Amino acid sequence: MRNATLILIVGLLLAGCGGSSGGSSDNSSAALKGAGSSLVDPLVQAWIPELKDQSSLDVSYNPIGSGGGIQAITDRTVTFGASDAPLSPDQATACKGCLLIPWALSATTLSYNPKIGAGLRLSGPVIADIFLGKIKNWDDQRIAQLNPGKKLPSEGIAPIYRSDSSGDTYAFTAYLNAVSPEWKQQIGNSTSVNFPTGSGAKGNSGVAGVITRTPGGIGYISVAYAVQNKLDVASIQNAAGKFVRPDLAGIEAAADAMDKPQPDNSIPIVDPPASAPAAYPISTFTYAIVPKDSSKATDMNKMLEYAVGPGQAFAERFVFAKLPARVVALAKTTIASIGS
Repeated sequence: MRNATLILIVGLLLAGCGGSSGGSSDNSSAALKGAGSSLVDPLVQAWIPELKDQSSLDVSYNPIGSGGGIQAITDRTVTFGASDAPLSPDQATACKGCLLIPWALSATTLSYNPKIGAGLRLSGPVIADIFLGKIKNWDDQRIAQLNPGKKLPSEGIAPIYRSDSSGDTYAFTAYLNAVSPEWKQQIGNSTSVNFPTGSGAKGNSGVAGVITRTPGGIGYISVAYAVQNKLDVASIQNAAGKFVRPDLAGIEAAADAMDKPQPDNSIPIVDPPASAPAAYPISTFTYAIVPKDSSKATDMNKMLEYAVGPGQAFAERFVFAKLPARVVALAKTTIASIGS
């Protein structure tokens, strides 16, 4: 009995030492749970193992869409959210002291059914009228005029949009707001709008799947997803009259033309001016959303400093442009204000 008691005491002492050492307690303190933008997901997933190796941070991320990410960080069911859309005034109030930190730069693109053929060119007003239901067939004269020499099918157009609350929807409708007064008046700009025609699907994968299965299908998805899955994408006419593909050069040119950041750190760059002839017109920053006061402030600072610093080395691999220096400076200033 005396030996059994001694073994029990030693076991309890060892368990206590394990709990107070660097093991599970450190891992728990370093665990950062995020959710939101599906656009930024490929980049975040590339960061996660690097953060583990370099800083012993356990980071997880669920690409549930920007609207879901905003709601999750508002409810504090995650440590950080991510969104391609800034917080609306009501969302900012509800989030109670959340900060917006630009941490990635990419684009939303128009993908379409392969039977339409590669090399499609579209303009903003034409895209708006397609999604308003005013242009109904692929051989419509307005599309044909943008694509001289291209044989367009006579089949109907099937617009496809995101059914979940999405940053891609925000960027896409922000662009349509800028190029179509009718769209701005009737539909507006948000992470979720009432599309007057077409069908919805959840996430980039859902939209892409419906596009490839639907004759005449066209929808908007993140450029990273389109490139990774080798989908056909349209060149879009910008304010300078140039047809630009959603590539790194076009995204960088859009960012170079940006105005000053808004007071909340949001940086709108859709529909750049004609003075930026190389700019892709549906480019977008995406943001981390974090509470200013956080019990995990130290670990959050490490993650975000990595994301806007060394983590940008992964950007081009996933069709993200590297953050401009002035955006990095803005992000680091905001990161430094996060406290416990």
